[in-house]
Amino acid sequence: MSEPKQLYLCLISDSVGETAFKLTQAAMAQFPEIKPFYERFPFVNSTDKIDELLKIAQEKNAIITHTLVTQGLSEYLQVQAANLGIVAIDLITPVVRSVSKRFDLQPTHEAGALHHLTEKYFDRISAMEFAVLYDDGKDPRGFLEADVILLGISRTSKTPISLFLANRNIKVANLPIVPQAHIPEELYQVDPKKIIGLTNDPQVLNNIRRQRMIAYGLNPDTTYSDMDAIKSELAFAQDLYKKLGCYVINVANRSIEETATLILEHLGLDHY
Repeated sequence: MSEPKQLYLCLISDSVGETAFKLTQAAMAQFPEIKPFYERFPFVNSTDKIDELLKIAQEKNAIITHTLVTQGLSEYLQVQAANLGIVAIDLITPVVRSVSKRFDLQPTHEAGALHHLTEKYFDRISAMEFAVLYDDGKDPRGFLEADVILLGISRTSKTPISLFLANRNIKVANLPIVPQAHIPEELYQVDPKKIIGLTNDPQVLNNIRRQRMIAYGLNPDTTYSDMDAIKSELAFAQDLYKKLGCYVINVANRSIEETATLILEHLGLDHY
């Protein structure tokens, strides 16, 4: 098997650089045969710093992606990169220019405007605190306050999905489903549309649970990873979901982001 091709990517921003990182990662995901090396350079606010970074990019034969909005920096980088034969991709200016032209408005050129401490920001912090407080069914009273409740047997990604949704300002509570365990009465008082039942394929769960036990230095062949026990847990959960009349998602081979998107669409919150 041949060695993967390697590519150095220089991500430049006059803020934290998260947008450049996510967009560049999304693009590179289209090339699984390439091994990317990302280096982020946040809070770049001068032409001197850009000159310094251009030297690094040139030495490493890098592609530059950037989200510079500070007046003049994007144009300076593009011109200097072209003079040096460096590929530099502006990820934000085309959108800013199009909006500016359509509405005949001038952009603020304010770095980090996306990260202002607005009311929405504090709502997000509150949602994340809610997700932690009502994780793993710690307090069933949270079901009555939650925007969405996630149900699922062990290793169906309840907590990661809860935190991902919380970062979208959604208040999430979750409850682990264990056969024969008491189901809190509060759950039956909630609108079924707000309840999401998470399930998985038995073989996928078996692999996940075995790897988890190995990671803890324990015997992977236990009741926790036994295939018959897993099937029994899944059947119990499925019966509960049917009784509740809730929306069910199979998380097997789905990323957290994909599952969260399905939940947001189901709740009618996919536009925010």
